[in-house]
Amino acid sequence: MGLPARVWGHLLDTTVGYGYRPWRAGLWLAALVLLGTTVFDAHSPRPTEPGQVPPFNPLVYTLDLLIPIGGLGQRTSWYWQGGTTAWLAYTLIAAGWILTTAVLAGITRALNRN
Repeated sequence: MGLPARVWGHLLDTTVGYGYRPWRAGLWLAALVLLGTTVFDAHSPRPTEPGQVPPFNPLVYTLDLLIPIGGLGQRTSWYWQGGTTAWLAYTLIAAGWILTTAVLAGITRALNRN
């Protein structure tokens, strides 16, 4: 088994237990929502169009980053000028895609240990 397959296997085991523990993804998502909300609440992003965007809400912004499909209007209205908060935003986007994929696969029982 190659390195990418081993990494993917460990990721699936950690996040949803190969589909047998999908509640783990919920715990990961809850932890990421708490982390994102706390960090984003302590910093101020820049509006994409000053005066024409909804007020910044760190919880809704974090959820908007984690939910890969659709949108809550915060991700497209606010941005970070580099730094740790920008990298956290990118990480939350990637984690949202990974966790959503793992949950969907776990729900459909498409994952196994082979």
